[in-house]
Amino acid sequence: MVARLNPYLSFRDTARTAMEFYETVFGGSLTMSTFADFHVSEDPAEQDKLMHSQLETTSGFTIMGSDTPNSMDWSPQSNMSVSLSGGADDEAELRGYWDKLVDGGTVALPLETAPWGDAFGMVIDKFGTRWMVNIMGSQG
Repeated sequence: MVARLNPYLSFRDTARTAMEFYETVFGGSLTMSTFADFHVSEDPAEQDKLMHSQLETTSGFTIMGSDTPNSMDWSPQSNMSVSLSGGADDEAELRGYWDKLVDGGTVALPLETAPWGDAFGMVIDKFGTRWMVNIMGSQG
């Protein structure tokens, strides 16, 4: 097995909806396990929360996520962003992701040509996850 690095997103009661949304954005195969599935909480209000979910996409992305238990502090992810990047050959794919992430979200920086020559934009999706999209300009 090869070591991997991928985002693991934390939510407060919206992990299922968020991960299903990311499945519509990126496609792929989504698996989900609840707190009840693994008997990790005796709180009846937490039984349907997601203890773990994993989205594996055909593009090779892996996104994981879970709900934060009621007993733990939670705050939106303000100190990190998920970065999507690629070259000019990936532009249609990356713009497609951007268009879906923007739906219901807040554009922090429009996806347009940046001073370094790439198309770059930042969006906070409707679940509070921060995304950066960078499309490298043609090298010439």
